[in-house]
Amino acid sequence: MADLVNRFLNFRRGEVPLAVTAALFYFFVLCGYSILRPVREAMGVSRGMDDLRWLWFGTSLASLAIVLMFGDVVSRLDRRRFIPIGYLFVIACLGLFSALLIADALSGGGLIGTDAETPVALGVGYTFYIWISVINLFVNALFWAFMVDVFNVDQGKRMFAFIGIGGTLGAIVGGWATNTISGLTDSVFLPPGLMLVGAGLFGAAILTMLNLDRMAIASEHSRLTSDRTAPTDSGGKEIGGKFWEGVTAVAQSPYLIGIGGFIMLMAVSNTLIYFTQANVILDNTDTFSQRVGSFAAFDMAAQIATLFTQIFVTTHLIRKIGVGWTLSVLPLVTLAGFAVLAIWPLYGVMMIFAALHRATRYAISRPSRETLFSVVSPAEKYKAKPLIDVFVYRVGDLTGLGFEASLRAIGFGLVGVAGAAVPLAAGWTALCLWLGREQKRRDRAGEGAEEAARPDGREAPLPIGRVARGEQG
Repeated sequence: MADLVNRFLNFRRGEVPLAVTAALFYFFVLCGYSILRPVREAMGVSRGMDDLRWLWFGTSLASLAIVLMFGDVVSRLDRRRFIPIGYLFVIACLGLFSALLIADALSGGGLIGTDAETPVALGVGYTFYIWISVINLFVNALFWAFMVDVFNVDQGKRMFAFIGIGGTLGAIVGGWATNTISGLTDSVFLPPGLMLVGAGLFGAAILTMLNLDRMAIASEHSRLTSDRTAPTDSGGKEIGGKFWEGVTAVAQSPYLIGIGGFIMLMAVSNTLIYFTQANVILDNTDTFSQRVGSFAAFDMAAQIATLFTQIFVTTHLIRKIGVGWTLSVLPLVTLAGFAVLAIWPLYGVMMIFAALHRATRYAISRPSRETLFSVVSPAEKYKAKPLIDVFVYRVGDLTGLGFEASLRAIGFGLVGVAGAAVPLAAGWTALCLWLGREQKRRDRAGEGAEEAARPDGREAPLPIGRVARGEQG
């Protein structure tokens, strides 16, 4: 049975415990976020689309400050300490937000966007929106940076899709729970209650991460023990350096600039879809709990599509067609979706396109994108990577917002958007193929350096998990 499981999942013998624990870790992270996300969305649209656009602008500014602070923390702490501290910070903030909302409700205050709205409800709602928009990328960057620290390049190609399935299941459970709870009550205590549930799930994520770290250090199937060229084989070593090194690392590396370009183009496409969805939900709901439920139901449907994609497509896709072509799937889906919307601009078509776009982004693009960071140094993982994943992503959001506003101002509809998407998708696809070739070149260069470093001059044995099918004994 174990051999059948390994063969179906494309795992090597002994890798399952690490993969399952990593998937459980991601389950708690995305379940916690999926409970918080609909609350954020409902708070963002409750006072109209104009306020929502200003919130996006504030989010991009907050992202830079958070990333630089995070880089400073990385330079002072070792890997085993700063990841739990990051999640503890999330828990502390959620406790503060919920306490303020509960105190306001007990004093007679109402929800944001209602007649009983108070300055506290408005301030907490908008602060929470910006905060969770930044923290979402922050906690994901921490998670995937830890994954590329634990697993080598070949393991990432084979195992990241499975680990992503754990996160998708967590997102489905979180969306279902939020949709169910919001359908049962219109209480003013709904937002703080959901925040406290999310905080508990992030606490579970911390415990799972610490357990995974212990397992990885003790396992011969982890990069921490099997790849002796990795500078992180000691769990307690500090990364060191200065907080601004993430900015300089990106500026000096065409490879990291290319990854940043991919992230920005992805964010532009996400923004165009997001504002269309927000307009639809705002026009078709009346109460805060209805908005929470609508966003949660949509998220759950999108995550179910993601799960099926991960199970039946992604597991073997990166290995069969390579990282570059796998990355190219997302721009091609974006182009096709806007083309269909230009012909049939219907609500149902838009929702299906949004679900497919998110499924492609999470199930196909995300694992292959994280594989790109398997060939960079620890400092680039933990400093440049959050800068790219958080700040560059939010700059892309702002760029997409300006693009959407410009098209609206000159009267372009979906046909105009589809026309603009053609050169965008073409350049995006070319960038994906270049990134795939560069990642492969860096991986081969790293293996060559490992062989040259052997004192006896003989060829170095392949690390566990990096043995290709044709090289198996």
